[in-house]
Formats: sequence, C-alpha cells, structure tokens
Amino acid sequence: MSGTPRPKDRPWLMRTYAGHSTAEASNELYRRNLAKGQTGLSVAFDLPTQTGYDPDHILARGEVGRVGVPVSHLGDMRRLFQEIPWSG
Repeated sequence: MSGTPRPKDRPWLMRTYAGHSTAEASNELYRRNLAKGQTGLSVAFDLPTQTGYDPDHILARGEVGRVGVPVSHLGDMRRLFQEIPWSG
C-alpha cells in the first residue's frame, strides 16, 4: 500500500432483508422498494423453506409464511421474482 492509489470503491447497495406471508405479497414489497430506490434484494425465507420442510409437514405447522416468505416449488420462486429486473 505504499503510495499506490486505491481503486474507487463500489457504490453502496441499499437493501432490506424482507419477505412475508406469500410470494405475491413479497414480490409487491420488493417492487415497491425498488421503485423507491432500493438497489438490491435480500430474501427472508420462512423457517420451513430454510430447513427444507414441505409446507404440509407436521414440523412446519404454524410456521409457513409466519416470519419470511414460503417457497414450496419453482412456481413460488417465479412469482417471488416476477417483473423484478435482473442484472447478473
């Protein structure tokens, strides 16, 4: 670091860790936040999704969509990101 110029820092990403109730409701929240200037997404999945349980499993009872968004299949994931621009 002796005298070498430091490369420009990348701009900050503004994001919230969010997800709730359904893929559709979470998608609406994401699109609304992006329209207000948020520049990234951090998806909060519900506990059954995080641990790999099907939503109808007995151990998932009472936890589906409670804290975070439930994703049970590819269709849920498609709905979650519908109309969200992708830059990857």
